[in-house]
Amino acid sequence: MSPALPRAADGPSVCQRPFVQNRILQGNCLEIMPRLRGGSVDMVLTDPPYVCGYRDRLGRTVANDDNTDWLKPAYAEMYRLLKPGSLCITFYGWTQTDAFFAAWRAAGFRIVGHLVFCKEYASSERLLRCMHESAYVLAKGNAPWVAPPLSDVRPWTYTGNRLHPTQKPVESLKPLIDTYCSPGGLVLDPFAGSGSSLVAAREVGRRYLGIELDPAHATTAKQRLR
Repeated sequence: MSPALPRAADGPSVCQRPFVQNRILQGNCLEIMPRLRGGSVDMVLTDPPYVCGYRDRLGRTVANDDNTDWLKPAYAEMYRLLKPGSLCITFYGWTQTDAFFAAWRAAGFRIVGHLVFCKEYASSERLLRCMHESAYVLAKGNAPWVAPPLSDVRPWTYTGNRLHPTQKPVESLKPLIDTYCSPGGLVLDPFAGSGSSLVAAREVGRRYLGIELDPAHATTAKQRLR
């Protein structure tokens, strides 16, 4: 069941008030995001399922990592929630690049950059030693330039994936938020996992709103932010 959101006095359940921030909502983002007010988010930073059937060394998996049904509706909602001129920085699964690109373009996003995070270790070794993570930078309309801009080749810190099978490092996310989200702005992560993006937002003085489907991961994120 989706968590209760504030209800407008004269309309349907929507997010109309600024107090819906610095919270983690446990539930399906495809059900929760349509209930949030459009144009209310300053930045999206998210790490969605890669649609690659991921299973780590401990046998842990990621929900909805076996289908693309959520892709187009999820990114359409992210686009609607963003303020014009704002950015969505999203990790993605390179084996499903076509599906991700189709979803981004259908939503209306412009692709304005690509980030590569260099690892000091290989996450897998098959045809190649996989030693990087990737994210695309998407814009809603024309995003303003920043000075100085970040390098598109970024450092990476190994988390050990102790809290989540694909846990992202807070230290690698903080510069993205600090550079591309205005001070005091609101960062949305509709696939919050263990809450790394939300912790990063808080540590650089931004507000946050996370949505996480898995109750256990949502609890972990809340504990990290408590």
